[in-house]
Parts: sequence; structure tokens; C-alpha cells
Amino acid sequence: MNLSFNADNGVVDRAIKDLFELAGPIHHHAIVREMIIAALKAGQENPQLADLKVMCSTLKEMRYTSKVFGDYREARKVTVFGSARTTPDDPLYQMAREFGRNLAAAGFMVITGGGPGIMQAANEGAGPEKSFGVGIRLPLEQKSNPVLNGSPRDITYKYFFNRKVAFLKEACAVALFPGGVGTLDEAMEALTLLQTGKRYPIPVVLIDQPGDRYWSGWMDFMKDHLLSAGYIGPSDGAFFHHTHDVADAVAVIQRFYHRFHSLRFVGGKAVIRMAIGLPQSQIDRLRQEYADIIAEGGGMTLSGALPKECDEPELANLPRLVVDFNKRDFARLRQLIDAINLA
Repeated sequence: MNLSFNADNGVVDRAIKDLFELAGPIHHHAIVREMIIAALKAGQENPQLADLKVMCSTLKEMRYTSKVFGDYREARKVTVFGSARTTPDDPLYQMAREFGRNLAAAGFMVITGGGPGIMQAANEGAGPEKSFGVGIRLPLEQKSNPVLNGSPRDITYKYFFNRKVAFLKEACAVALFPGGVGTLDEAMEALTLLQTGKRYPIPVVLIDQPGDRYWSGWMDFMKDHLLSAGYIGPSDGAFFHHTHDVADAVAVIQRFYHRFHSLRFVGGKAVIRMAIGLPQSQIDRLRQEYADIIAEGGGMTLSGALPKECDEPELANLPRLVVDFNKRDFARLRQLIDAINLA
């Protein structure tokens, strides 16, 4: 049978409806139906067991991720990356622990890779009740750090790509301490998603210990080889903030959410939800200053919730700044958010 996502599949769709009745309650029937159809189509089309195992494990891992994080949707979380090899006597370890402690005191939860080093330090600082672990199963047998071992907020993944989704999907900010290949990979992954608009704007903080040039050296490389060759734009530096002070790092994250609450794209419009409204005089100024990111013939206006935002009733009362965005200059969109917070 040639199954379809969009058309009725006769007896198969009737069986799926019966399955809903048996398993219920099932939320969002249309989406769950498509997931079932996708699984059936994969079974029809792909005889490779290895491919089906990847699909199966991915679905199960992402389902469990949503379950674990689901009870904490309202809590803002900061993902902390850094070397697993940093020892407790290293000043960076002490900084990461202080950073986790300051985040928790400011009302944030902390997400780490669940391992030793910088990850353990940040979890120690935040404490077990404010910590998530997003670990990875490696050939070398390992376990979660002592803060997370046995925690209901500790997840172990088979695949790195699922783990990366959890790191960035659930975070309201990313903080990076010095580390190895994995840390650099995570830094570039975060910046790539922000630059291409696949992740809504969040602050990215690069933290060095005083006198160290780990991240400043990386920034020199970006400037000397990427910016100079035109591989990135002059405004792409807006995606990250470099500091040698953990208190400053926390302040940067807090400042990002001073007025800005969240962002959602509705068609060609960037809908910026704000915790505190803006006066019309500020809108006029921002419209002129950021005219370059407004689509031709578009505008920038204050608004209430748009009809297509009806699935988020808890945000209905927040004031909006609606921008007819050109869908290209995401670094400038980030700069607009910074300007809104400073207004």
C-alpha cells in the first residue's frame, strides 16, 4: 500500500484512529498520525536494519528528552560547555563552579554534558536540584558526575546529534569555557544555528580565566581568517560576548532578558515578545536604525498577540514588536534585541 501523509490511507488510518482510542489520551492527533505513517513508510522502503535502528533510537531519545525537560518549561536554563579534563585544582574549575552557583542564585538552571571537569564544576555550583545532565554513551565505560548520578534530570544519549538538539533547544543561553575538540564543535554548532536563524537568538558567552587567551585567540582567528575573507559578516560578532569575569557573564545573560522575553516567526514576521513594553518614540527610532533588516514594503510596529500565536495563551498579554524581517540578517536581528533591552 502506498501510504500518504496528506491523503486518507483508508483502513490504515482507521486502524490508527482505533489505536488512539486504545492508547489514549493522545495529544495532537495529526502530528502523532504523521509519526506513525513515517514509521510505516520507513518499514516499507528501507530494508537496512541499521538505518531503522537509527530512526528508532532517535525517536525514543527525543521523546525521553521532552519528557524530562517538560516539567521545567517555565525555568530558564543555561547550557555550559567546557573541557572534561579540567581538574578541581584548576582555576577554571573554580570559575565554572562559581558560575553555576551564580546562575542558580539568579534563578537559572544549568545544563551540562553530565561528565567531569567543567561540566561537574558547573553542576556542583548550581546544585543537583538546579542541574540537568545531557550525557553521551561512549566506547569507554563512564558514568555521570557525582552531582547528577541517579538524578531524574540526567539523560544519556546514543547519538551526538540528538544530544546537541537537547543542549540548544532547551537553553536560553550558552556559556563556553576553554576545552578541546568537542567544546569547539559545540561553539561552532551554536553560532551556526544562530547565524542561519535555525535557533532563535540567545546569548553566547565565552569565558576565559584572567590573563588567558583561549577565546581571544579564537576570536583573532575568526577576525583574521573568516571576517577578512568575507566568510562571515561584520555584525556576526554580535552573537557572542567574551569575558574574564563570571559575574559579568551572568549579567550578560540576565540583561538579554531584561525586556526581551521570546521570539516567534509568524510567516515573514519576526514577533518579538517583551516583558516590558516600549514607548512609540523608541519604536520610531528603532525603525530608522534597523531599516536594513525590514523587508521591502514592510514595517516595524507595536502589536498584541497575533492570531497564529493562539497556541501560547500564557504569553497572550505580553506586548509585541512585530518586524517584517528580511529573513537574512540574523546578527542584526540580535542587535535589535540588544537595543530593545537598552531602550
